[in-house]
Formats: sequence, C-alpha cells, structure tokens
Amino acid sequence: MSATSTVQEAAKQATSAIPASFNPFYSHDPNTNDDKDYEFAHLKPSFPDVKWEPLTLQDVSDKGANADKSKKNLLSAATKVDNIEPDIGTELHGINLYELSDAQKDELSLLAAERSVVILRDQPIDINKQLETARYYGPLHKHATTSVPRQEGLEEVHVIYSDSARRPDPSAFTKTELFHSDVTYELQPPSTTILQVITAPSQGGSTIFSSGYAAYDSYSPSFQKYLETLYASHSAEQQYNGSLQAGTNPRRKPVTTIHPVVRVHPVTGWKTVFVQPGFTRSLFTKQGDNIVPLPKHESDHVLNLLYRQIADQVDSQVKVRWGKGDIVIWDNRVTAHSAIFNVWPQQRHALRATPHGEKPRSVDEHNALNLPSGQARSRQLQVWKEQGLEPQTISVNLNKAKGYSD
Repeated sequence: MSATSTVQEAAKQATSAIPASFNPFYSHDPNTNDDKDYEFAHLKPSFPDVKWEPLTLQDVSDKGANADKSKKNLLSAATKVDNIEPDIGTELHGINLYELSDAQKDELSLLAAERSVVILRDQPIDINKQLETARYYGPLHKHATTSVPRQEGLEEVHVIYSDSARRPDPSAFTKTELFHSDVTYELQPPSTTILQVITAPSQGGSTIFSSGYAAYDSYSPSFQKYLETLYASHSAEQQYNGSLQAGTNPRRKPVTTIHPVVRVHPVTGWKTVFVQPGFTRSLFTKQGDNIVPLPKHESDHVLNLLYRQIADQVDSQVKVRWGKGDIVIWDNRVTAHSAIFNVWPQQRHALRATPHGEKPRSVDEHNALNLPSGQARSRQLQVWKEQGLEPQTISVNLNKAKGYSD
C-alpha cells in the first residue's frame, strides 16, 4: 500500500467517531428582520441552496517571500507602529489598506507572518476592495457551510453575524473550546486572512488571537521533537452535521485531511503547533512509509495538552476590541483565534476574505525544499539570538536535600 493510500484510509477511519454536533454560529433565525434601517442589510447572512465541487490542490505563492525584510515601505508609511505583545500583535496607525502598493502588501504579508496579527483601525468599508486585496495573497476559499452575503456574487465572503435573535448556548461549548484556525480540514488551509467588522457592539465582542509559534516554543526540546513526528486528522464532518441540523444548506461534502502537528511557515521558517479542538480528531505517527494511529489515550492526552496551551498562554495572546471599520490581517497558519461571546443582545457583523495557503509541511518536508527561509527553527530562539541573548537552562541537583523528610 502506498503512503498516499495509507493517508487516505487513515483519514476515512478518523471520521468514524465524530462527536455530537454543536456550533454557536448556527442559531439561524430567518425571521429576524431589521433591514429597514440597516445600511448593510445586503451583507447579512444567507444560506443559498447550491452545491459545489470538491476542492483540489491549487497553485499558491506566498507574497511575503517577495518582501523587503526590513518592511521599510510599509512601516515608513505608518504614523505609529505599536507592537502590542512581545510574541504577537502589531497595530499600524495611519495606513489605508486599499492604498497600499504591491511592495507594501508583500511586506504586510511578511509582517503578519512574523507578528501573527496586524490591526488597522477605521478602514473604508468596501467588500469588493476587501476581496481584491485578499485575492492578491492567493485564490480565495469558499466556505461550505457558514453564511455568505445576501447580495449575489459574493460567495467568497464569509459572514459573521449575531444580534438579539442569536443568543449563544453556554451548554454547547466552553469558553476556551472555540480556539481555532480556520477550515484546517481543507487540503490547503488559509494563509493571510482579512477580516473587517462593519457593525461593532458598544462593548464586548472582542477576538483573542493566540500564537502557534509560542505554543511550540513553550515545550521542552524533547517534547518538541516528539510533536514533530506526529500528524493529526482534521475533519469537516461536525461542522457539516451542524449545518444539516440547522437546515442551512451545506454546499460541499465534508472532508477529512491529515496534516503535520508541527508545520513550518514557508517564509519565516518558524515552527508552529497546528491543531485545534474544533476540527482536529486524532493523532497519527509514521511507521516507515505508513501513517498509523496513536493509542487513543495517548492521542487524547497530547491533544488536550496542546489545546490547553493555545487557550491558556495569556502571555502570547492579543485581544482585539473591534470598532466599526476595523480590519485585522492575520496568518491562519500560525495563529489560533476565538471570538468572545458576550455581545448578546447587541449586533455584531463582520466579513472575512480567506486566501488558500500551501499544503501544510512538516519539519522534514520543509527542510527538504531548501527554501530561502532556511531550515525549520524556533521563533523564540531566533529572536533571542538576534538580540544577543542565550536561552537559559536551569539545572537541578537531584542529590540536594529537599529540606523535609517523610
């Protein structure tokens, strides 16, 4: 059996035990009608009854690879550059996304790859320009289950919408369970993603972003090496079933895909954890040319450890409070995010345009390509090296008296 057929068979097996469906975004109420006075009624969610063909591999090129490493064209145009946290989050002031040159857009992609999240405040609201800019970074993903705008011809737009008719059900999910990277079950999950809030609540409704680089760097070298040997199945079955139960017309059959647990960003060369509770189902490892499942107790415990780190590493997260027109550009390959469901009964409306990235590559796969980004490495170790710092090793004398006796 070939390695490819083994992966396909493993992916099929991974769908055999899908958890009961839940999705807080599926509290769809078609009777809600606030259109009369709402300026963005044409961009409210709809679920057209159409069917799309399965996705196939597409050619992509990462614009960040073309960027000037200093990002001088982009950063010199900003009136202020605010690096919010050491590991994640940069806010650029005085930048209009739709006036950037190609060189500046390349540097924006590199900045998002390095800082994970880039925030631009009070941007023009123009969905066609948003799509045009996102398409610069790659072919756009069309979501199979979540809503698209009512206006025809905008099937590449993912609508995020809640109002007084969409009260989240706290019995359906925990507060940290919803950290995710978008549609990781696809063959080519997203890269440089653009989301704009067009109607913001007066309070609440923030989004938390968590660094996948930092999650990887938080573990011991021996555990990092172990993680680099693992693969994970990512399934769309649960999301698909939620759409069926809600009667919201899923547009493409669900898929399950296997990706490396530690993937490498093609431009930075940095290693990142790439799992999430929303779509990841189980872990696998290689035996020769074959991919075989881990024992369930091992798979569950390792995944839960990774999920908790992504959700709990408050020193490597940034919380974005949204205002009308605000845009966040983030790199879905190296970042997990979670909405905060404290908006109800206020209205929150956002639009996302999502380019496909490359098929995720393991450390070995990245290193074999000899890309300009160099061999796969730790982000934190590189940052420390550039700052002239050495990683600190704390030794423990196992023979030292503990200061107590039994």
